[in-house]
Amino acid sequence: MTRRSLKLAVAVAAVMIAWSASDAIAQQRVLRLGYLFAADSQLAAGAARFASEVTQQSGGRYRIEIYPNGTVGGEVEMIQDLQLGHLDIGFITSAAFGGVIPAMGVFDMPFLFRDAEHAHHTLDGAIGQEYLAKFREKDLIGLAWGENGMRHITNSKRPIAGPDDLKGLKMRVPQSPVMIASFKALGVDVQPLAFPALFGALQSGQFDGQENPMAVIVSTHFEKVQKHLSLTGHVYSWAVLVMGRRAWSALPEDDQRIFLTAAKAGGIASREAAAKAERDGTEALRKSGMEVVTTVDRAAFEKALQAANAETAKQFGDTVERIKAIK
Repeated sequence: MTRRSLKLAVAVAAVMIAWSASDAIAQQRVLRLGYLFAADSQLAAGAARFASEVTQQSGGRYRIEIYPNGTVGGEVEMIQDLQLGHLDIGFITSAAFGGVIPAMGVFDMPFLFRDAEHAHHTLDGAIGQEYLAKFREKDLIGLAWGENGMRHITNSKRPIAGPDDLKGLKMRVPQSPVMIASFKALGVDVQPLAFPALFGALQSGQFDGQENPMAVIVSTHFEKVQKHLSLTGHVYSWAVLVMGRRAWSALPEDDQRIFLTAAKAGGIASREAAAKAERDGTEALRKSGMEVVTTVDRAAFEKALQAANAETAKQFGDTVERIKAIK
């Protein structure tokens, strides 16, 4: 082969490689995923793992663009956009679904779960699969359970060790009918507020306190506007990787299986991140200046909520008793 023909062959090969790469990029489908919290949160860990798994398992045919910090809207807005096909995927926490799928409110009952492990056994079993299927009723596809974490109380006024300490406090809670009713039953002046507005509302004194999982408290730096942390663990807050029906239906069946497998991996990653935050967060917040109450009178809280929880349980048939029976 002459030098000229060799150069020509190399040039042709380079063009073909470039065309091939360009064609692969053109064929790659990009889907948008939104979540509410910071890029170092438990949801971030789950979203990153999910995105990586989807790209790897699909051989690069799909790429997930991630939008943290509520940049595509609050959680209620994300749910609406998923239903309308304006957003492809969300990693959305439990509280936003109480008003959309009322049956999900059962999981918002205070002290329903003994701990995170009890919640995992529930969601990974038959009850969890039953409830994951309920998303389809609202043009949503629940891919897999993830985790927000056990919710704890912070406030700027006083230590909270028992239910009487909460009376009269102005507190923000999520947009969950069950949680709003429960805190009102404890004598709290309670109002819902979308999460993106919460830090400013605490800073201005609009609210005395709030409650969230440890990972959220740490990543949002609530220690800058809250003095007291009480490890109440009163509600287990799940999260779910969820797709809009339109985006899901556009996937071939084999690719749907890829997304389901990737979502399970993402859910596990979020649980691991939430557990790490739970282990490490207390000491980090104490060092930052927060006063931490670790000895919370759980029995007193449960007694104070007994009537409210009994009334709430009537809405959900035998589900509450089924959950409590899980070991």
